[in-house]
Amino acid sequence: MKLLRVGPAGAERPALLEEDGTLRDLSRVISDIDGAFLGDRAALAYVRAAVGARVLEVLDGRGLRVGPPLARPGKIVCVGLNYRAHVREIGARMPTEPVLFLKAPDTVVGPEDTVLVPPGSTKTDWEAELAVVIGRTVRHARNAEEGLAAVAGYAVANDVSERAFQLERGGQWGKGKNCETFNPLGPWLVTADEIPDPQALGIRAWVNGTLMQEGSTADQIFPVGQLVAYISRFMTLYPGDVINTGTPAGVALGRPEPKPYLRAGDVVEIEIDGLGRQRQQLKDV
Repeated sequence: MKLLRVGPAGAERPALLEEDGTLRDLSRVISDIDGAFLGDRAALAYVRAAVGARVLEVLDGRGLRVGPPLARPGKIVCVGLNYRAHVREIGARMPTEPVLFLKAPDTVVGPEDTVLVPPGSTKTDWEAELAVVIGRTVRHARNAEEGLAAVAGYAVANDVSERAFQLERGGQWGKGKNCETFNPLGPWLVTADEIPDPQALGIRAWVNGTLMQEGSTADQIFPVGQLVAYISRFMTLYPGDVINTGTPAGVALGRPEPKPYLRAGDVVEIEIDGLGRQRQQLKDV
């Protein structure tokens, strides 16, 4: 299923996108697309049955804002340096274990919402990423198979980063990762049954119409199942938690000087095979 949320910010309603492009209203059968729903197998089965019975009301999507496909994420665990080509482009060492950091849930915005350039920013960067949404509680998973079994679905994410804040202001990466609007998510949450191999997805990003990133999740150093299992050894993952699994080569940080960092008015577009496409325009705060 392709699950999404549509409507004004803070007042989105749950919806479902069918293969033929028909948008259906889920608000009569579930309250929202959130951790409680994703962790409830009976609710998921009920929605699937309603879809099969074609009893859900059709929504006119014209002019409707698409919000983030997940309401109230629990925590966002991000993985740095997880694509071989990206590690090489920035001259870093290949990690022997996943590099983890946290991003605040309130950074999440819709896939076409405005991204705000923070005051004093000189190095705002784009990062096309595969987002993994957890659908069951997992702690101390023993292997990648158990990790994959905990995945509810996948989405497109832009792990927007301010590199000067991240790397030049001391401390940990969080300063450059948690600015307002720095995690556009969506357009859809695609359930895991539609993505048989999360390590075979093309991932691309454009800035002002120029292709800047073109990679594949096959280049990930630590694949999805392994990441979920690894993270679960350090923190319990709950339904509605999100993992941003890293970015391929092609970000501004890895390019020659003068690096093409983002400015107000720039447009970033990101797509992943089977997961849809998002578009944001940047604006000064």
